[in-house]
Amino acid sequence: MTVAVRPAPRGELTAALAEALARDPGARLPDDAVAGRADPYGDDLQLALYLCYELHYRGLDGVDDTWEWDPGLLRLRHALERAFRSALRADVPPGDDVDSALGDLVTEPLDGHGVTHFLRDEGQLWQLREYAAHRSLYQLKEADPHAWMIPRLTGAAKAALATVEYEEFGAGRAERVHATLFAALMRDLYLDDTYGHYLDAAPAPTLATVNLMSLLGLHRAARGALVGHFAVVESTSPPASRRMIEALERLGGGAAAVHFYAEHVEADAVHEQLVRHEVVGGLLREEPRLAADVVFGIAATLLLEERLGDHLLGAWRAGRSSLRVPLR
Repeated sequence: MTVAVRPAPRGELTAALAEALARDPGARLPDDAVAGRADPYGDDLQLALYLCYELHYRGLDGVDDTWEWDPGLLRLRHALERAFRSALRADVPPGDDVDSALGDLVTEPLDGHGVTHFLRDEGQLWQLREYAAHRSLYQLKEADPHAWMIPRLTGAAKAALATVEYEEFGAGRAERVHATLFAALMRDLYLDDTYGHYLDAAPAPTLATVNLMSLLGLHRAARGALVGHFAVVESTSPPASRRMIEALERLGGGAAAVHFYAEHVEADAVHEQLVRHEVVGGLLREEPRLAADVVFGIAATLLLEERLGDHLLGAWRAGRSSLRVPLR
């Protein structure tokens, strides 16, 4: 199943890219100068990067699959990635203390005020539905970007990662695949569960969180940073999922919606220890020089999640939709 939605352009970059992708591979693409003018965190660049990456997942409706490895498109993607990566490097402080970075992930502040705290304590059903629409861009492909790590790890790290991924993909049962469970959550919230349906509605901060996974996953040189990203996902999931269960129960979200987060409370509590000691620990025992990359992956993930959280809460507290196209 390809992405059915062909999102509207958000600037000169995505307009030129959309025009090229509608033609045969080899068609003229935007040059590096156009990519260089775009805001690395902005809608135009992030959507362009998302479209380039989606060709490595399920493809785009009406776009020839052979665009995936078109040399011109790869050159454009490289320019977009360079801008995005440079912005992250500039905004993330350097460091190589992995133990400290991991410890901070599991330390819950007493006065938490993030998105899941808001939804649990004062959120309304329309805000809960918007949150699910934002997250659907990743959750409907949950664990796919991290699967690119498997051939790039060895020993304990590979074995532990494969164990976690096996459970994310339903432990051999299609109905238990986490992406399938999230689709059921969306139906409970009267949302469209079609893969990629809310791409046109998703703002740049949402796209950036998904693009980071793809950026790290598609480059072997970024395997340490992707392990750091994986650690954030698995370590922060249980407490956030508990808050989402409370939000859904308070707002009448439905049994399937509650089940999705209940599954993550149970599974990810075990995964957190496995990822910390075997995936991260195993990688660094084999390649200790990657410590700074792991810390960068953790910090970059937290930075983009914070930017998304600020966007969501800023919109909701102002009484407006956080999506580019409000839900019906």
